[in-house]
This record gives sequence, C-alpha cells and structure tokens, in this order.
Amino acid sequence: MSLVHPALAHTVDGLFRAHNAWLTGWLRRKLGCPHSAADLAQDTFIKVLVSRSAQQIEEPRAFLTTVARRVLCNYYRRQDLERAYYQTLAELPEGVMPSEEEKAIILETLVELDQLLDGLPVPVRRAFLMSQVDGLSHGDIASALGICIATVKRHINKAALRCYFAL
Repeated sequence: MSLVHPALAHTVDGLFRAHNAWLTGWLRRKLGCPHSAADLAQDTFIKVLVSRSAQQIEEPRAFLTTVARRVLCNYYRRQDLERAYYQTLAELPEGVMPSEEEKAIILETLVELDQLLDGLPVPVRRAFLMSQVDGLSHGDIASALGICIATVKRHINKAALRCYFAL
C-alpha cells in the first residue's frame, strides 16, 4: 500500500518536472556545490511528496523555496552538529575512541535528538541535555542555568515528553 495518494504523486511529478532545474540552481547558488544542491532539491521534493500539501499550490516557486529553506536549515544544523561531534572525538584519548560503527550510530542518535528537541526553548533543551548527556544532577543544572530545581524538573519533563510522544 502506497503512503502517497496517486493524485498527489501526479501533482508532485508535475511540480518536479516543471521546477526541479530551477530549484537545484537556486540551491546551488546558496551552497556553492552542485552535488549538495541536487541532494537537497531531491530532499525538498520528498518532503513535498510526504507532506500531502502539494495539491493546491498557487505559487509553486514560493512554496518550493519555503520547503527548501527548511531543508537547507536542517542541512546546516546537521553540519554544525557533525563538526561539534567530530571536534569532541578529536579531543578523546585514542584508547577511548569509539569504532566507526559506534561513531555513525552516535551521530545519527544526536541528529535525531536534535530534531526531537527542535522548537523547544533553549533553557529546556539545555537542561535536558545537561541531564541526559552530561549526567548532571538537578541541583548542578539549576546552578549552571541560574534557575530553581523545580524549573529544572519541569524543563526536563517537557523535553522528555517531546521525545516520548515522538516515538
């Protein structure tokens, strides 16, 4: 059974045929890399196909630009996350270095966690990460963030609920 309604697939196909070259060029100007631009253009059309919102598009280029900007933001966020992760790995002693498979799993987990926490206020994300990643106590988090322990608990619960309900 297909996840995409046939009429929507036809609409996205037409949208792709009419605007893929333009969108890829737009992304190439933003990125400076034709390969990344082609990948992100494809990701944009996949988002449109999965979103089921392509049937009533009146301004296709404006619509595609909006979706592509979101895809581009996620691309830059992932690059920033990867850079920070690899920097952290570079600072580890050789004896503690994870295997290549473990590195890939950890990076994917970090990306998924970043996506789950996206949209939460910065203090909520920080409290949750300090608790779950750094292993800090509620009291340590409260001191570091300059908030009370009750607020730390609320922040952690809010982020944990976001993660739980995303499953």
